[in-house]
Amino acid sequence: MTVVVAWTTHLCFHHPLLYHIRHCSNSVVAVASTTEHKEEGHLPVINSASKKEKVVNGERKAPEWKKLDAEELGISNSIISRPTRVVLNGLKKKGYEVYLVGGCVRDLILKRIPKDFDVITSAELKQVRKAFHRCEIVGKRFPICHVHVDDAIVEVSSFSTSQLKSDGKFNGNVRKPRGCSERDFIRWRNCLQRDFTINGLMLDPYANIVYDYMGGITDIKKTKVRTVIPANLSFVEDSGRILRAIRIAARLHFGFTRDLALSLKELSHSVLRLDKGRILLELNYMFAYGSAEASLRLMWRFGLLEILLPIQASYFVSQGFRRRDERSNMLLSLFSNLDRLVAPDRPCHSSLWLGIFAFHKALVDQPQDPLVVTAFSLAVHSGGSLLESVEIARRISQPYQSSFPELLEAQNPDSNNALVHKTINFAALVKTALCNMTDGCYVSKAMAKYPKAPSSDLVFIPMALFLRVSKIFECVRRRGMETRFVRRQGRKIDYESLAMGSLEEVRHVFARIVFDTVYPPNQSNENNVANQRP
Repeated sequence: MTVVVAWTTHLCFHHPLLYHIRHCSNSVVAVASTTEHKEEGHLPVINSASKKEKVVNGERKAPEWKKLDAEELGISNSIISRPTRVVLNGLKKKGYEVYLVGGCVRDLILKRIPKDFDVITSAELKQVRKAFHRCEIVGKRFPICHVHVDDAIVEVSSFSTSQLKSDGKFNGNVRKPRGCSERDFIRWRNCLQRDFTINGLMLDPYANIVYDYMGGITDIKKTKVRTVIPANLSFVEDSGRILRAIRIAARLHFGFTRDLALSLKELSHSVLRLDKGRILLELNYMFAYGSAEASLRLMWRFGLLEILLPIQASYFVSQGFRRRDERSNMLLSLFSNLDRLVAPDRPCHSSLWLGIFAFHKALVDQPQDPLVVTAFSLAVHSGGSLLESVEIARRISQPYQSSFPELLEAQNPDSNNALVHKTINFAALVKTALCNMTDGCYVSKAMAKYPKAPSSDLVFIPMALFLRVSKIFECVRRRGMETRFVRRQGRKIDYESLAMGSLEEVRHVFARIVFDTVYPPNQSNENNVANQRP
């Protein structure tokens, strides 16, 4: 089968939250435009937006950079987490400059809750460590501080160490433009090291100023993901940016610039050079924080799914799913239901989304009666009470999602014992599917029917995580309910426990996702299954 890849931009939605950005022209302290890079020898040079840089005595004057009023952009300091404010205030009181930088500034502008807050300061890391009782310097190559406040960790970097990241590549040593202040130069040089322009924003929460040296505001208005340096150079410098580009676009519903979209496809295979731990980390950011469905769609569209998740890519091909297909399927529906329950500030543990992959793979390998799937999910929720789960499954009168080929036409087994037996067998299939996901030989053959697809035998699941996922389904067995099992009460999710991977909480959410996928809730029949829904 020929694999067709779309190269154009996508998911270009118009965000109502951008109203504040489009109407903030009066807040511009120094008007400028999107930063552009040109090589002058080996040094990148910043041009002003109007491209009317004055030349004095043969030298360029400092460009006019954007400095915008944070309040006009709609940024409220009240959204900044308490631990972050403790760190900001502690450093500010000692006379150091402090800024929020990166994706958190972007999210504050877009009225989104940031996944985390990154602080950068003029203080040396040793000075940061002295400023807080519970603080440690971590990392050898690019050290930062971890400041412990309550149960949270706030990452703090220093301007003095961040410039060490420049190693002679495109964004290496740069000279200060004539007339550029030292503070602007330090801030600009740091932003030049960022991956994407929309992550190259810096917020002074005390002066209420957003510094935009990379043209990030313009790209937020355009709902575009753009690399700070040319995409082909940026992705070669760090192939992890390929996965971050997918994750950011999926979460924000942004499109890609043309050069970034081209580079995504051309360099997608380079992600295999990443450490497996890094790949797992990036995939967890995609699937555990509320943008799993969109991430899967983008990975498929740009040829990354067959490299990182070839088993799931094979499923997409078998379903006749085109690269830019707007339809859904059971796998996408499962993750869409996961997205409804988690968010950047309420993530799940990686064992949950890996469990969903294994569950779905088992259904693809051997489609099941909806009653079997329902009894299985209820048994997982109840810690293995199979007879009770079967009885509840039989009482459900709501129509199941018949459009999924993974679900057979309902058969209604003659006896509860027959349904129990089928449920136990399906649990074994899920365990087998999970084992196959950790078998490099099996993974490498997943796309064997499609020789034009790139080959991959990547297994990024460590043994500890494999065992953790296995434990989710171990309760579905003939011996009945697990010993020491405490029945889950209520439907409210304990997000702290979910993020930590609490077995009880992961099972509870897994069952809800499966149940809502097999029996999609709607206003007319919600009351019919309110008592049965996990």
